[in-house]
Amino acid sequence: MGLDKHQLAGLDNRERGFSRPVEFECDGQGYRAILRYETLRITTEPHPTQNEALAILIQTLQSQGYRQLKTQMSFRDSVYLGSQELWVEYPDPPQTEREHPGLWGKVMSWFQSGSSDGSRP
Repeated sequence: MGLDKHQLAGLDNRERGFSRPVEFECDGQGYRAILRYETLRITTEPHPTQNEALAILIQTLQSQGYRQLKTQMSFRDSVYLGSQELWVEYPDPPQTEREHPGLWGKVMSWFQSGSSDGSRP
């Protein structure tokens, strides 16, 4: 049985759009998902299925500030699918107040903080 490959797209932790392949490797313990992006290389621990390894990779990226992530399977069992498969979108986790909301969030919070008493900051 061959391994799958997915295309992963979204916004990185600096708010830049990206699209990179996610590959899988199989060892005696299970499947690892591998992503290479610029100087970053993330390899998951072994998981029973490729889908579980992919889910952990997505969670890892989201915990590092990556957002609007989605994947599309491009190879199934080493057979090229092109762009026949639908994109799978992963909802962003709820943002905590400690996280930096990005430029748009900062602008919105500026307006919201000034509108509560009718004054402008």
